[in-house]
Amino acid sequence: MYKILVAEDDRFLMKIYSDTLMREGFEVIPTTNGVEVLNKVKLTTPDLILLDLVMPIKDGFETLEELKLDKKTKKIPVIILTNLGQEEDIKRGKDLGAVDYLVKSDLSIKEIIDKVKTYLIKTRR
Repeated sequence: MYKILVAEDDRFLMKIYSDTLMREGFEVIPTTNGVEVLNKVKLTTPDLILLDLVMPIKDGFETLEELKLDKKTKKIPVIILTNLGQEEDIKRGKDLGAVDYLVKSDLSIKEIIDKVKTYLIKTRR
């Protein structure tokens, strides 16, 4: 069973993502801020991370940067899932090592789950 760490501080969205991913057969590791992400990643070693950018304590950019600098976590694929859709944010996220950058308002939950499955299949090879 694949483990997906979901970093989302909006409780409503967290419930939607978690419930949908669990129905699809994934184990979900919920987190609400960057510090929690960094702590749980080391304890659980997820197969993929869905990372919001706007979070309390430590934002997604800082969190992504730390994940990619750590030799134990740098290979975990990170998909940014955010409402920030500016070109400079997208470029920064990809430059920091995100495998994809998804804008929440542009996609349905099904499309998000399809992206997750696509990246898990890619990393399995």
